[in-house]
Amino acid sequence: MVKTTLMRLAALKADTRGVTAMEYGLIAAFIAVAIIGGLTLLGGNLDAMLNGIAAKFVSPP
Repeated sequence: MVKTTLMRLAALKADTRGVTAMEYGLIAAFIAVAIIGGLTLLGGNLDAMLNGIAAKFVSPP
């Protein structure tokens, strides 16, 4: 019984099938955090720039 449990634990420790998916998930999470942080820092400037561009458009008569 103990030997079987130890063998199963050793097999579980050696199994690396899900590691790649977890790494890609972490990379995607870090990229998302970087994008959100960048947009937060540049949000005010971006808003002002887009409002300036929108103000230059005139509606047709």
